[in-house]
Amino acid sequence: MRLAIFDLDNTLLGGDSDHAWGDYLISAGLVDAEQHQAQNDAFYAQYQAGTLKIEEYVAFAATPIAGLSPQRLQTMHEEFMAHSIQPMLLPASEALLEQHRKAGDFLLIITATNRFITGPIARLLGVDELLATELETVDGVYTGKMAGVPCFREGKVTRLQQWLERYNADNPERPLDMENSVFYSDSFNDLPLLEQAGEAVAVDPDDTLRRIAGERDWRILSLR
Repeated sequence: MRLAIFDLDNTLLGGDSDHAWGDYLISAGLVDAEQHQAQNDAFYAQYQAGTLKIEEYVAFAATPIAGLSPQRLQTMHEEFMAHSIQPMLLPASEALLEQHRKAGDFLLIITATNRFITGPIARLLGVDELLATELETVDGVYTGKMAGVPCFREGKVTRLQQWLERYNADNPERPLDMENSVFYSDSFNDLPLLEQAGEAVAVDPDDTLRRIAGERDWRILSLR
């Protein structure tokens, strides 16, 4: 069984769910529009430049949901999925997932975006597992803080290795490993994991990843 690994934002999705979450909060009147937009855009620019401090960004993204009830969050999620995520769905991405599914591969999304935002997206796409940046909760309520190792850059490698150890311990008859894996990503921020995968695929890549993929003879794919 092959391990098929997918980045989410700007790879399987035709946009960035994390940035879109900020836009949703603004449109719903839940944050100060001007201040939040400026910060959201600044963090996204840092991500594109490779200078993002993930702890600061997660705190920024998670603070607006801190202390909210599960019922309120459910309503927000439904609105966000309908208005922001549905337009980002790509038929070619769904076809790629189905291709791996029919081949009997294990489908895993690995994303720096937090689980609160990405959990419903992963369920919609029908993958087997999601690894995402985790948010701290106390008594079922988000605190606005990050929990554990962020699923970003080298942290993706760490989180995936930890997950593989647990998975293989529970499924010794069907082990998974990086040698028999493929990883799809759009971003040079994912180079640490792309270099560990059995096959690296650059999907609608940024300029840096496109150059590196060409130098290393990695496959380049468009899902747009």
